[in-house]
Amino acid sequence: MTTTEQNRPAASGSDGVGPLPKEAGQVSEREARQVAEAARETEWRKPSFGKELFLGRLRLDLIDPWPQPDPERAAEAHQFLDRLDTYVRSEVDGAAIERDAEIPDEVFAGLARLGSFGMKIDKKYGGLGLSNLHYCRALTLAGSASPAIGALLSAHQSIGVPQPLKLFGTDEQKQRFLPRLAAGEVSAFLLTEPDVGSDPARLATTAEPTPDGTGYRLNGVKLWATNGTVASLLVVMARVPASEGRRGGITAFVVEADSPGITVERRNAFLGLRGLENSLTRFTDVLVPAENVIGGEGRGLKIALTTLNTGRLSLPAMCVGAGKWSLNVAREWAAERVQWGRPVGGHEAVASKLAFIAATTYGMETMLDLCCLLADDDTNDIRIEAALVKLYASEMAWKIADELVQIRGGRGYETADSLTARGERPAAVEQILRDLRINRIFEGSTEIMHLLIAREAVDAHLSVAGDIIDPDAELGRKVRAGARAGAFYARWLPTLAVGRGQNPGGYAEYGPLAGHLRHVERSSRKLARSTFLGMSRWQGKLEHKQGFLGRIVDIGAELFAMSAVCVRAHAERETRPEGVELADLFCRQARVRIAALFRALWENTDSVDTAAAKRILAGRYAFVEEGVVTPPADLPWVAPWQPGPSTAEDVRRRIPKPDGGN
Repeated sequence: MTTTEQNRPAASGSDGVGPLPKEAGQVSEREARQVAEAARETEWRKPSFGKELFLGRLRLDLIDPWPQPDPERAAEAHQFLDRLDTYVRSEVDGAAIERDAEIPDEVFAGLARLGSFGMKIDKKYGGLGLSNLHYCRALTLAGSASPAIGALLSAHQSIGVPQPLKLFGTDEQKQRFLPRLAAGEVSAFLLTEPDVGSDPARLATTAEPTPDGTGYRLNGVKLWATNGTVASLLVVMARVPASEGRRGGITAFVVEADSPGITVERRNAFLGLRGLENSLTRFTDVLVPAENVIGGEGRGLKIALTTLNTGRLSLPAMCVGAGKWSLNVAREWAAERVQWGRPVGGHEAVASKLAFIAATTYGMETMLDLCCLLADDDTNDIRIEAALVKLYASEMAWKIADELVQIRGGRGYETADSLTARGERPAAVEQILRDLRINRIFEGSTEIMHLLIAREAVDAHLSVAGDIIDPDAELGRKVRAGARAGAFYARWLPTLAVGRGQNPGGYAEYGPLAGHLRHVERSSRKLARSTFLGMSRWQGKLEHKQGFLGRIVDIGAELFAMSAVCVRAHAERETRPEGVELADLFCRQARVRIAALFRALWENTDSVDTAAAKRILAGRYAFVEEGVVTPPADLPWVAPWQPGPSTAEDVRRRIPKPDGGN
């Protein structure tokens, strides 16, 4: 960071921002990238189907035979799922949660009695110890009753206190906090700040060590904390200043929400998920004991990213639930609604939408189940696969909901209450469209996911040739990198010329799906060649070719999905032969999408769009905006804040504790 950046003046106004910590504030693009890179897992200790796929290798042996859950754990999980099913059908009024924008206290209590807040917590701490597979099925079920409940349970267990402690916590921390959470107390994860989203290098919340070394004092403001208004335990990311003998850096803390100095200043309201308890939270000299540090100083971002490797699976679980719900509504409506002398599902324009919804829901569920099973047997590194299913499911579920609105016509745009008042079935189609929209932003926006996955996809290249394109690398490093790259590419490039996919009899054991797997194998090698060509063409500038990288990732996602559905359908061909039909349908649709993505790698308007955007930002085309009423300009786009005591009322909602306390 430059001296000018460190000492820039504060914004003016009574609510103006004070000087941010010198460790935060505005940073250069390179500094931001270095922070993100330092938080990555740099080693691959286990095989990865996704990593191999991007390198042009179809390693079906990593996913076939189809993994199977542990029978004993599965039997216990199904008993819980049956109880949860009964509860959400009889005791959860999703329409009321939507109308009132609040999950009732009694629903919190009911979920706690079932053990829903401890689904992922080990039994020895009072939890249910569910596998990833059955945890995600529980989220699919609960989210179908009320998406707000799905978000509550997911944020609590997938990114809240339980998961970071499971992976990085000490025995003492687990014994102290996990039983409380398993019993029904709620947790939240606080990383985002008013001016810090996907760029953690600018994190401004500080954790100053106390003079006696027994703790830290937290100061800062956190935005968009899901469960933040109801949580009793928080995971807070804050910057510890570096000093002599102290590593410092972004650090994860477990913080008691009742600690003096914490104020929930706002409950945020959104387009969808209206029952979501999401906060703007201020910390003012909040004392946190040193024993509440998770994993050590400076490891906060690595903890966050590692947590998300499996934590991201919860979001596609709810997308799968939305797909299943949408398929049910679309199928029954399209079979009953008659137009022009026949059911609307019999018209090709609607039939294609039905086929897309059915095939894509099958594909999403298969990808998710596979990722969960791989995570449960712990023999594969699934960081790429989990990111792919999050990206793919969030995009596809949104398209499914949009198509459902179109199938339902005017009724798709009408609220459930309005339909009920007229005596019609209250299918809340417009709500599911609103609720699903956030998934393309939650836990990594589509654009950020493209970049994160692309970075992993080119990791093998950067590990051998990165110094060649690094402008800061000295000559000696470039020479050594050149030697490494020469040896690597001499071995690797010839493997991309021919493969099993060119053999007309390849993958014959998969019967009617063999042709699709041959296509996956050929496309995987083509994808690897395209990635190499992009690196050769743009070298160090490739990171700015976000359109190209996004399409590379999208192709990889489709190929992963095709592989998954073929393996699953083949494994279930005796017990569920109709799955082969769905797998074939999905693959045919995916191949059309893949062909378009490959064409768009080299035939696109990316460069002219980028040039036009510069002119747009400069105001050259502002005349196009004339003639309409635009938002008032008397407030900033990002509200400024300054450290110090809160002047707002604390709006935290205190849910009665499971033991009856407050």
